[in-house]
Amino acid sequence: MDLLVVENITKTFAKHRALNDVSINVPEGSIYGLLGPNGAGKTTLIRIINQITGPDSGKVLLNGEPLQPKHIANIGYLPEERGLYKKMKVGEQAMYLAMLKGLSKKEAKDQLKIWFKKFDIAPWWDKKVEELSKGMAQKVQFIVTILHKPKLLIFDEPFSGFDPVNQEILKAEILDLRDQGATVIFSTHNMSSVEEICDHIALINKSKKILEGSVSEIRDTYKKGTYELEYDGNEVELSKFLPINFEIISKQKIIKGHKAIIKLPSPTYSNELLSTMMEHTHIRLFKEIIPSMNEIFIDKVTQD
Repeated sequence: MDLLVVENITKTFAKHRALNDVSINVPEGSIYGLLGPNGAGKTTLIRIINQITGPDSGKVLLNGEPLQPKHIANIGYLPEERGLYKKMKVGEQAMYLAMLKGLSKKEAKDQLKIWFKKFDIAPWWDKKVEELSKGMAQKVQFIVTILHKPKLLIFDEPFSGFDPVNQEILKAEILDLRDQGATVIFSTHNMSSVEEICDHIALINKSKKILEGSVSEIRDTYKKGTYELEYDGNEVELSKFLPINFEIISKQKIIKGHKAIIKLPSPTYSNELLSTMMEHTHIRLFKEIIPSMNEIFIDKVTQD
């Protein structure tokens, strides 16, 4: 079942078409990557879902209902441009923002104390926001975003400013939120993060959606029939015994052997490649090369 359905959204600012007939379906209980280069229209779509601005045409459904002001309580939004009041104390501001989301004073304080301890920022409760590092301030905003346990969470570049250790901590929390039943829209330029945590993606470029689907299916679709082999011993002249329609992309010497990248006319020839190679040398590694999301992203945007 889809928690969020965006149907044929179009939005124009002055003479700039920000979104052009964009539709996406976000499955419930999934992490959905919203991808695209700068200026593609991702932030405009996020702002429409958050009812910060409205579409010129099209509609948005949340849980089967047309999007309404009441649905704001079911959405948690962490924007790319962070915004905390620098002169307020950290705990005081977190309490204020949590209570705006409908938590009682006691609920807010109890839950915030747990999360501050979990994220190792408890000692900063009575410090001013301006004393926080960028990473610590983002931890505070992440906590406030998820504290009221909304059905839909929207994270716009959530790892910006985090070191690798804290990125991993945040990834684990996002995955845990999904496992607890939350639906997550995740906007990022970091394609390795997409492969690690996203179940589905949509790629937007120049105001239009140009790709949508599950990460595994998309990567499988864009395979190019290339295989990597590592084999022992002395160099063997591959071109002498491989069929002429097996393209040798590259070959090189490595420790205790050689490596070759070979492109086949179709994946159905993989068994023939392996059996032919085994007649002439000892195979140490044989695997199909699956394109990364970064490669697919660049390829699709460049073609578009």
